[in-house]
Amino acid sequence: MRVPIAKEGLWIIVIATAVCAVVAAGLSWIWWPLGLPLLIVWGWVLAFFRDPNRRCTCQAYELCSPADGTITEISRLDSEPDFNGPAIRIGMFLSLFNVHVNRAPCAGRVRVVTYKPGAFLDARHPESGARNESNTLLIDPDGLPGPVRVRQVAGLVARRIICHAREGDKLAAGERFGMIRFGSRTELIIPAFKETEILVGVGDKVKAGSTVLARQRANGGMEAMPRSGQ
Repeated sequence: MRVPIAKEGLWIIVIATAVCAVVAAGLSWIWWPLGLPLLIVWGWVLAFFRDPNRRCTCQAYELCSPADGTITEISRLDSEPDFNGPAIRIGMFLSLFNVHVNRAPCAGRVRVVTYKPGAFLDARHPESGARNESNTLLIDPDGLPGPVRVRQVAGLVARRIICHAREGDKLAAGERFGMIRFGSRTELIIPAFKETEILVGVGDKVKAGSTVLARQRANGGMEAMPRSGQ
C-alpha cells in the first residue's frame, strides 16, 4: 500500500535523493558497501515525511491528538490566556521517527493564529513550551466548551514550523493543518471542568487524528482530575 508523503517535504526528498545518489555512486566505485549508509539516510528522509491517511472516529464530545508521539506532560493550569478559568495542558514529544503532520483535535473555527519567536531547547525540556519558538491555533470548537488551543513548538533540531491554517478557517476533526520539521513538541490545552475526562497518561503513545485524549461533556464546575496513576 502506498504511504502518502507530506507535500512540505517533497523538495527535501528531491534534494536528498540527488545528493545520496551522487555520493553513493562515487563511494561505490571505491567499495560498494560504503554506499549503504546513504541508502539508510535516504530511507529515513522518506519515512520522516510520511503522511498516512487517517480516518478520525472521534465523537462530537471528544478531542483527538493533534500529533503523533509520546505524552510527556499533563498539567493543570490555574489560568491561561483566553480561558475563563482553569485549563489542562497535554504535551506530546515527537521524536525523529514519528509522523510530524499536525491535525485538528476537533471540529471548529480558527479564531487566532499566533507565531512567537524564541529559543530552541530540547522539546522534552519542561520550559520548551514557554520559551521555544512556537505557533498557536486558538480554535472555537463545534459543540464543545472552548476555546481549544493547539501549540506547535520547535525543538533542538526542529527549526521550521509550518501552519496552513488561517484565522477564520473551518477545520474538521482530524484535518491536517501543518507540520513541524524534525523532533519537536505539540501541546493541546483545553478548559478544565468537573466532568472532563483525560483518557491518556504520561508515557502513552498517541496518533494524530486517531487517539482520543479527552472527553468534554460539560461546560462548568471544578477542574478535571487526571487519570489515576498520572
